[in-house]
Amino acid sequence: MEFERTLGDAPTRERVARSILELGPSTAAVLAERLDLTPAAVRRHLDHLIEEGAVEPRTPRVYGHRGRGRPAKVFALTEAGRDRFDQQYDDLAVQALRFLAETGGDEAVMEFARRRVAGLETRYREIVEERPDVEPSVALAEALTQGGYAASVREIPVGQQLCQQHCPVSHVAHEFPQLCEAETEAFSRLLGRHVQRLATIAHGDGVCTTCIPTVSSPAPANERLSQR
Repeated sequence: MEFERTLGDAPTRERVARSILELGPSTAAVLAERLDLTPAAVRRHLDHLIEEGAVEPRTPRVYGHRGRGRPAKVFALTEAGRDRFDQQYDDLAVQALRFLAETGGDEAVMEFARRRVAGLETRYREIVEERPDVEPSVALAEALTQGGYAASVREIPVGQQLCQQHCPVSHVAHEFPQLCEAETEAFSRLLGRHVQRLATIAHGDGVCTTCIPTVSSPAPANERLSQR
């Protein structure tokens, strides 16, 4: 299955898989509505993707009061499913980081990881300079999306949750968690508050999630930059 083709030309099964990749674990009903397909057609393609090991059904987490009946299952990409999409890493990256760890130690790897997120910070600054009133978390999600992370922000009872549906370096980060740690440091620095990483694709979760706690009267993103 080729995942490089455009959405309009892609086979329906690829569209189903890419929708899950970009927007996260989804129910069959949501996929059907999103892709303008019948639920029966979506389930047929999901069955094939499950057989191929590209997708797996999961019981969704329920926050707050749980209603009557079982929640509809959601379908998430497996590690093998993610491998079908272009990944911005290869064996050379892993080998290079292993060499760096052997010769310079863990701190050298961490310093590399911190330098790597400089691109994210540059994209963030460009967004807030173009749109001074943008909410900081939204600007961060847009900067991440530009870098291939398919990120979004949603409201939760304690603040906001930053969701990254895709991680272009997940296999590398599985062996070198410093990449995730440096990202989290950058999130805190750009948002001007402590954030907490709750889950990562690199360690088997379906989505990278970060909790952004509520603060009183948050400043616009451009003001945060001017205070640095």
